[in-house]
Amino acid sequence: MKRIIRKLAVLAISSYIGIHTLYAQPGFGIAERVNSDWRFHLGDMEIKAVTEMNRVGWQQVSLPHDWSVKYPLSPNLASATGYLPGGIGWYSKQLTIPADDQGKKIFIYFEGVYNRSEVFINGKSVGKRPNGYVSFSYDITPYIEFGKENTIAVRVDHSQSADSRWYTGSGIYRDVWIVKANPLHIDQWGVYAYPEMKGGKGILNTEVTVVNSAAASSAIAVEQQLIDMTGRIVAKKTQKVQVGATDKATVQQQLTVSNPKLWSLDQPQQYTLRTIVTQNGQQIDRSEVKTGFRAFTFDANKGFALNGEWMKVKGVCLHHDAGVLGAEVYPEVWRRRLLTLKSLGVNAIRTSHNPQASSLYALCDELGLLVMDEAFDEWEFPKRKWLQGWNFGTPGFQGSYDFFESWGEQDLADMVKRDRNHLSIFAWSIGNEVDYPNDPYSHPILNGEKKEGGFTQASYGGYKKDAPDAMRLGDIAKRLVAVVKKYDKSRAVTAGLAGVAMSNETAYPAALDIAGYNYTESRYQLDHQCFPERVIFGSENRHDLSAWLAVRDNAHIFGQFLWTGIDYLGESGRWPSRGFYSGLLDFAGFVKPRGYYRQSLWSDKPMAYLGTYPLKGGATTTDVWSALESEQGQRKNEAPSMDAWPIWNYQEGQQIRVVCYTNSPQARLELNGKVVGEEKNYDEKTGIIFWDIPYAAGKLEVVGLDTNKKEVVRHAIQSSERPAVIQAVMLGNQQVEVGGVIQIALQILDEKGVPVLISEDEITCDIVGNARLLGMEGGNNADMGDYTDNKQRVYHGKMIAYVQALGKSGETVDVRFTASWLKTATVKCRIK
Repeated sequence: MKRIIRKLAVLAISSYIGIHTLYAQPGFGIAERVNSDWRFHLGDMEIKAVTEMNRVGWQQVSLPHDWSVKYPLSPNLASATGYLPGGIGWYSKQLTIPADDQGKKIFIYFEGVYNRSEVFINGKSVGKRPNGYVSFSYDITPYIEFGKENTIAVRVDHSQSADSRWYTGSGIYRDVWIVKANPLHIDQWGVYAYPEMKGGKGILNTEVTVVNSAAASSAIAVEQQLIDMTGRIVAKKTQKVQVGATDKATVQQQLTVSNPKLWSLDQPQQYTLRTIVTQNGQQIDRSEVKTGFRAFTFDANKGFALNGEWMKVKGVCLHHDAGVLGAEVYPEVWRRRLLTLKSLGVNAIRTSHNPQASSLYALCDELGLLVMDEAFDEWEFPKRKWLQGWNFGTPGFQGSYDFFESWGEQDLADMVKRDRNHLSIFAWSIGNEVDYPNDPYSHPILNGEKKEGGFTQASYGGYKKDAPDAMRLGDIAKRLVAVVKKYDKSRAVTAGLAGVAMSNETAYPAALDIAGYNYTESRYQLDHQCFPERVIFGSENRHDLSAWLAVRDNAHIFGQFLWTGIDYLGESGRWPSRGFYSGLLDFAGFVKPRGYYRQSLWSDKPMAYLGTYPLKGGATTTDVWSALESEQGQRKNEAPSMDAWPIWNYQEGQQIRVVCYTNSPQARLELNGKVVGEEKNYDEKTGIIFWDIPYAAGKLEVVGLDTNKKEVVRHAIQSSERPAVIQAVMLGNQQVEVGGVIQIALQILDEKGVPVLISEDEITCDIVGNARLLGMEGGNNADMGDYTDNKQRVYHGKMIAYVQALGKSGETVDVRFTASWLKTATVKCRIK
């Protein structure tokens, strides 16, 4: 056995990208990540030219690769996708499969290619996949020349560049794997495990599908071992089965554990399910998946419970880009982002509005975050795509609708099969706002014959009899729900309803296990009375306090998902605007003021935050959406803002509104140790305590008090002098894996070490060592400059730089940051 494992390990050795696994996300065979040494060409050509030319002039790239984000923003491009280009691109890679591998099955597995891709091996097409978000593979065995160099070519057609309401990216933006397997092997995503709790016992139900591509049937044994967090085998079973020639067989087993450790938000305990397939006593395939035990409960009156504990889901919607990184997926970046969100009280995410990278779900499993996994933003007809600014001008109608009928059910099935073992996923969503009134479906109720409300978004006029009939929604929903239930009966199916009043006239909501309401808090009580068996939650909500109180104060509403958790590219306003700016975090992953406001509502730990803005000017927002939410504080009698930055630099005597976001019952304000704002009680109407005071330089502090007027928390901001120093801090460990991403946070300081939040200095990044700069991100939505070079301006005195380590273990990388008149900063990182 040791010799077999050693041989498998040798086969799994890959190129420079540093994180390798024997049994990777495809779930079978020996998988090798093949992300290095690709060539890229922007522009179309015939496949013959790709295979015959020597690719001189092609750009050498490493995956993941998003070509769109590497080009300048332009006001002549679509606002929907962030004023960035699409196009048609080609990728090519040379790959040698050893002659010793002849007789094995060879697969190529793509975690995500945006979009309308076609894959060629040695000039021959092996398949097309239009959906840019699903993972897929091809059996390339018949096309491989063993012992020789083979050419992999991928054509990516994103010529419909405005095919989405948000930024998608373009290209092979997730990992690619070569998988080598025995002719008789576990099927792709062929191991499925779902837990049940009965009494004090945990029962893990498992299904293992084995595929036999050989011309003869074969007897095999399937052994499954459940391994706890200490490495101990706590349950084991083996079953024999005969697999027919060119056929599949499925083995079902149950593994029982007494008093298992439960997966929860605070203690996300995971087990490992090891599956070993043997033939004639020899191992021929093996899989390891993370699993565990937890229980979800939905109730129309009581809401949602995890492991029997009733709770509120405090969720955020997330798109898949990371600012300057575009759609390229780096797990280290998302780990930091998710941990920051969790620190604010977030306990759930919704993947809006498509499946995301497998690593994101694995991180949520590990960190303790619930996930609502969503498949589609449109079904059989296109939605409006804004081209000149969000909700402005004449829309376009490119989209993914044209392949929904032919591919939709397959795409949904593949999403469920790929992701169903993740403990964090608690619901599947089959669609987002496909019922948006007159975009495209219509119904007579839009004429206002029933005065029920329920339309909080634009409905583009009354009933349009020539538009698609909304009654179609129910039939499509039933079909999609059946697909989900075929592959996973253990979770609820939902969707985000945009026009609830219209959808209530159809069979759509009744087809769902739980009903998501987008921006329709006004119907929470009415629909609870009209549909007493319906489980309701906010699937998409603004950040205003009233939307949260509608959840907090109603037991039957189990939670909400804010739009959005993190600022994202695309769905931009009129130029200049890179993206949608309503996140708790900005493009760089730094917490914005509204993030701290949300923390004051959602976190159980004592917290306080100070923000300020001139009383006459009001707090500033950079997009229409945020202005709608934040209730600008431009006059004394107006509500205080949730978007106040922690700045304390104004003109002497200038009237300033100081706002405090806190979960303390009371607070007072001090300036240079003296009280300048009397004790005030928490404001239940706004969730914000505020004082209007004249500006004076120094240290401004808020002191949070309990009901006995005892201090429980304190937060201070300081007047700064001129920018003088660049502070650079490497986030996380001082060592990074080969191929890993070094994340460096920059902060501009004055001579005394005080952060200068009004700094907009331009920083230059230079690297000594074997590494590459992935990008520099300040988080400024209105900065439409060049993001493709090594220079970038800080925003509110901050920035993050992403550097990928490409060297060998033991090497060091020096990253140097300079700016005119500022003291230079250098970060040294060692490669593991």
